[in-house]
Amino acid sequence: MKRIFILMITLVVLAPLNVLAETYTIDPANTTIRFKVRNMLVMNVTGAFEKFRGTVDIDETDITKSKADISIETASINTGIDMRDKDLRSPTFFDVAKFPVMTFVTTRVEAGAGKLKVIGNLTIKGVTKEVTLTINDPKRLQDGPKRGATATATINRQDFGVSKGAVISDTVFITVTTELVKR
Repeated sequence: MKRIFILMITLVVLAPLNVLAETYTIDPANTTIRFKVRNMLVMNVTGAFEKFRGTVDIDETDITKSKADISIETASINTGIDMRDKDLRSPTFFDVAKFPVMTFVTTRVEAGAGKLKVIGNLTIKGVTKEVTLTINDPKRLQDGPKRGATATATINRQDFGVSKGAVISDTVFITVTTELVKR
């Protein structure tokens, strides 16, 4: 009888922990990871990473306890110009042979003023730096089997050793538009 009572108490205490966060996977068919960087101080070069995967755990009771874990294949970079993409895959830029994946892992989430700030560690070419992704319309993250969000960030490519020439701006603008599907 005592064992049954302890088991019941344990289940009552642990049960809420199972419903606090729900895991979603990134739907690659409905997600884009795009970047934009100024080239020759005149034009913007845009591109995308086409292969990625990840999960997002959304905590319904406290959104600031949510987290994301995302991996992006660096060789999947596509700017629409084969010669440029080959250069971007080289050791001068992403060095895809040595660093085939870049990652983003959440360290904390801050909520306020109609937006979320998802702060995490971005690792590119073996260099990890803290980056903030801003979600301006967190309402799209509301309950359901599918959720969506658009997040933006600005990074300095030199911070990650992604460098070549002075004609390319150091500032890179990132936009992630995603649909998440409940596991």
